[in-house]
Amino acid sequence: MLTLTYEYKANPTNEQIKLIEYTLDVCRQVWNFALRERKDWLNSRKSPINACSITSEYIIPADIPYPNYNTQAKALTLAKKQYPELKTVNAQVLQQVLRKLETAFIDMKRKGMGFPCFKNRYRMRSYVYPQLGEGQILRGNQIKLPQIGWVEYAKSREIPDGFVVKQVRVVRKASGYFLMFTLECNVDVPSPVASGNPRGIDLGLDKFAATSDGELIERPRFLQTLHRKLKLLQRRLKKKHKGSNNRHKLNRKIARLHQRISDTRKDWHFKLAHKLCDDAGMIFVEDIDFRVWARGMFCKHTLDAGFGQFVSILQWVCWKRGVYFAKVDKDYTSQVCPQCDAHTGKKKLGDRIHSCPECGYTTHRDVAAAQVIRNRGVNALGRSVEQIACKDGLTGTVTSLVKSQRSRKKGGEARL
Repeated sequence: MLTLTYEYKANPTNEQIKLIEYTLDVCRQVWNFALRERKDWLNSRKSPINACSITSEYIIPADIPYPNYNTQAKALTLAKKQYPELKTVNAQVLQQVLRKLETAFIDMKRKGMGFPCFKNRYRMRSYVYPQLGEGQILRGNQIKLPQIGWVEYAKSREIPDGFVVKQVRVVRKASGYFLMFTLECNVDVPSPVASGNPRGIDLGLDKFAATSDGELIERPRFLQTLHRKLKLLQRRLKKKHKGSNNRHKLNRKIARLHQRISDTRKDWHFKLAHKLCDDAGMIFVEDIDFRVWARGMFCKHTLDAGFGQFVSILQWVCWKRGVYFAKVDKDYTSQVCPQCDAHTGKKKLGDRIHSCPECGYTTHRDVAAAQVIRNRGVNALGRSVEQIACKDGLTGTVTSLVKSQRSRKKGGEARL
């Protein structure tokens, strides 16, 4: 089963905008009520069994089970008799809100994410239609949504043949409303085969990316180009009264500016990913947790570059274009010579040239690291870099790039 997601800009009418905003408001109320119910149940169990707590006590009977998704979905059906406004919204939409809350609690334990928080009218931005019903759904540049009707959208690209629209998510952004189509096709697409020209990519802050072919890509400053304008708007926001219409209008201006920065960064990432896939059969990158970079001294520049988003986009583009993609070990990529596999020692941030004392190979530091990444990726596939180098004229024809701890201290040649 192949699943794709296409995003389109929606052009709803004023009546449809009111229905969308009303649906978002009801979804927000359901989310906050369900979250409050779960928090009350958890707080009531914090008191010790042998003593009363000063801050909390059993406000819920001990025999009441934990309010999970099944319990809250059943209570939602009964609540429609008491609150008629719940009947005016699609039932499956409200069920998906409870499913999303259940997923948030599961991710909190499984992935170590934060505790779910309450949402105001600005933070509830989307809802999903899991089923669109039977009959005709698409008609030209329109789609039929339950309780809203036919909604026009900018048909920027055609839906591929064989794909069916399974669900639609309505998203409210700073620049308007968007529709995210989930498309499914009953086909099995094999993973790309490792063949062709290998290319290693080293990511950094001095140069955004360096390839093993010797290409250096400058890092565009997405935030810095609009930082002055953003600073002036935020300075004006400080003087606005909370809850006023002027503050709300200024917040929308700031949100549109942030979205402009985000869209520019994402568009550049896609174009760069397609460029790197040209004339490449295999692409290898370092296995780095960029969240650690985002907590360092250069956190602002790291977040502005968006390395994590770029790696995800590159992996998707490689799969789409049939290019093999893999991650390799990140350790000591800048301390190993790609030509003779000698350990050159730790380099300072100011040292931008790689010069090997063993073989005399000299190149840019990031290019040498990219060549080491490429060699590690090829070796992990059980292939010989020498054969590929003889055919394509690649530098760095070693077959072992992992050094023992003893050889690192002595600075000798690397051994398996």
